[in-house]
Amino acid sequence: MDNYRTYLSEAEIPTHYYNLRADMKKKPAPLLNPGTLKPMTAEELEEVFCAELVKQELDDETRYFEIPEEIIEYYKTFRPSPLVRAYNLEKALGTPAKIYFKFEGNNTSGSHKLNSAAAQVYYAKKQGLKGLTSETGAGQWGSALAMACAHFGLDLKVFMVRSSFEQKPFRREIMRTFGAEVTASPSDTTEAGRKILANFDDDSGSLGCAISEAVEAAVTRDGYRYVLGSVLNQVLLHQSVIGLEAHKAFEKLGVKPDIIIGCTGGGSNLGGLIAPFMGEKLRGEKDYRFIGAEPASCPSFTRGKYLYDFCDTGQICPLAKMYTLGNGFMPSPIHAGGLRFHGMSTILSELYNQGMLEAVAYEQTEIFDAAEIFAKAEGILPAPESSHAIKAAIDEALKCKESDEEKVILFGLSGTGYFDLVAYQQFNDGIMSDYIPTDDDLKKALSYVPPQPQE
Repeated sequence: MDNYRTYLSEAEIPTHYYNLRADMKKKPAPLLNPGTLKPMTAEELEEVFCAELVKQELDDETRYFEIPEEIIEYYKTFRPSPLVRAYNLEKALGTPAKIYFKFEGNNTSGSHKLNSAAAQVYYAKKQGLKGLTSETGAGQWGSALAMACAHFGLDLKVFMVRSSFEQKPFRREIMRTFGAEVTASPSDTTEAGRKILANFDDDSGSLGCAISEAVEAAVTRDGYRYVLGSVLNQVLLHQSVIGLEAHKAFEKLGVKPDIIIGCTGGGSNLGGLIAPFMGEKLRGEKDYRFIGAEPASCPSFTRGKYLYDFCDTGQICPLAKMYTLGNGFMPSPIHAGGLRFHGMSTILSELYNQGMLEAVAYEQTEIFDAAEIFAKAEGILPAPESSHAIKAAIDEALKCKESDEEKVILFGLSGTGYFDLVAYQQFNDGIMSDYIPTDDDLKKALSYVPPQPQE
């Protein structure tokens, strides 16, 4: 077995998604209807989402869902992804730690997002829909969704967060090349967008804004449904292929990771990576440390409140109990656009609340310092989002150096940064800035949180 780069065979692509909720004794709180404050029913959710995805969203008991053969065949174009031993990074840091990364950038979207895009588009096609709507932050989700829609033959309309629309024009062109219609959000093309433009001074947008517009566009078009690239239970379910492959690769190596790290904005990458390992911890079979690394400019875990809140700024989506900064929070236009969401997955929020998961927050310039160290050592230019996980992995490896401990560290390299060169240019020119919201900023944003339901 090559201990540098461990590829699984096509036959070892997971045949089932793993549902982490099945092993959680205390389940994530249900989505609530904002009008009645009662749990959302399947019928209500099916007005927005595909029927099969609603089943997956609401199922807290089924441990494994079979992956349809059509999805597996598509996965074969970019999976399994490699588990890589970062020998050069270890050497550069002078650490006794063994560092591995699960590399999800081996597809045109450049990220892990294609794992869930393929599934969601397949189920939409199977239902006989004409097209889909969605939002995208940095553009990885939009790119992945455009690829999947082109493959399965569906129309796609994407609302792209305006700051990323302007910072990352080449992501936009990938989407258009695969046939998607792309609109900068907030826009004047929807009622939600016009409301947001009227009520907020900053028109750089956020994922919460773009979600509002995409949902409105879906429910007002016949034959369309909305799909989401993170946060939801169904998305973490699909992304479990990352962790399942990593778990199998470590078994083949005869190695057990001690610390597992992922960047986190809405939770899809971190949740997918840790899923089978967290399942073992919940069942009392093995123990691991799990760390979510987020931007200090949008610190949902580290400074958010565990409350029921809208998932969107326009307040048209269901209420989710999650760590939130408030649906009115407008994050600064950092380059890690995929992490600019005010809330967090309900699954990860519940695990964090139980103390099963740790979180750290980093400023923008320090994660680009880490990205530069990694790029020089391993020859891969990482996405700004992924660089949060790299920073956390470096910090843990340096702690091992101080204590002379030979721990095994796994982090998720969720995407590449080849469409983020404007960000790298600003970093190299020394003009990149950091922004940390004040307590007053967060207090104002949390004022948009609705009254809490009776427990």
